[in-house]
Amino acid sequence: MASPFVEVEVEGRTVKVTNPDRVYFPAIGATKLDVVNYYLSVGEGIVRALYERPCMLHRYPDGVQGVEGEKIYQKRIPKGAPDWVQTAEVSFPSGRTADELCVTELGSVAWAVQMSTVEFHPWHTRRGAVENPDELRIDLDPQPGTGFAEAKQVAGIVREVLDDLGAVGWPKTSGNRGIHIYVRIRPDYGFREVRRAALAFAREVERRAPDQVTTAWWKEERGERIFVDFNQNAKDRTIAAAYSLRGFAHAPASAPFTWDELPDVETADFDINTLPKRFAKLGDVHAGIDEAVFGIEPLLEWSARDEADHGQGDAPYPPNYPKMPGEPPRVQPSRMNAANWTADDQ
Repeated sequence: MASPFVEVEVEGRTVKVTNPDRVYFPAIGATKLDVVNYYLSVGEGIVRALYERPCMLHRYPDGVQGVEGEKIYQKRIPKGAPDWVQTAEVSFPSGRTADELCVTELGSVAWAVQMSTVEFHPWHTRRGAVENPDELRIDLDPQPGTGFAEAKQVAGIVREVLDDLGAVGWPKTSGNRGIHIYVRIRPDYGFREVRRAALAFAREVERRAPDQVTTAWWKEERGERIFVDFNQNAKDRTIAAAYSLRGFAHAPASAPFTWDELPDVETADFDINTLPKRFAKLGDVHAGIDEAVFGIEPLLEWSARDEADHGQGDAPYPPNYPKMPGEPPRVQPSRMNAANWTADDQ
């Protein structure tokens, strides 16, 4: 027996949505078709966030069922894509390659939801220059003992640093406990340089508020502070897009907001039901992001200064990366035996 389906018209594309009544968020009863309609309601915003970017998909074939449910981290585009759904070829730190979804129109988003996608995680590069990021990502990650309130305090410091640089940051909730701040940059450098720029930025924020902020990669060194995750700027690291739903029971969304809203914003304010109403009223509050482009040269100067004046060179990469030039030992400090390490290990 064929699965039930509905056909949804999206800007001249017909998207067949099978099992539209399947419940994707049991805690609130939201269905697969509700997810499709959510993304259509914030269409301009989600397309802007994903446009021309390789995109990893978080798929939930049985809906969001907590730890017991199936969750697929889909890097390669699912089979059966219509010929109008576009892709971008990317290479991973392992050297392998893949064709990932590359959104150029809203129909592609609806089709991805048909394929059980709940979350969209784009690269910080675009298809035309997949090795040159055009976005610097500042990820404020609350550690145990801290939360969204502390992230908001640190976001205020981030804005001060951005103002000093003459750069414009575009904040959004993570859809969980943190805050993401994006800066459009000229795609003049590769992943290594952009990551070092992000590390230099993070260290400056830490320098201004050492009791609130940490750049320590190892969790055992972070304490009850906000971790500025510079490694989100490494190759093949992705963050949930602006307007992306998140795979939690109450269907929260990663919501753009303005700096004026920072004192009062709460992550719980934005979900599958509330964000469409906000979008209908305000539109995309990140609409100007592509016009506010920054050159990272001052941050690269900060990086060189930190190394020369403060002895702060590179920091560890995530574990799935090959050993990188200039990277310190990729071992937890508590497990490091100094007698076993030489300058050649640095």
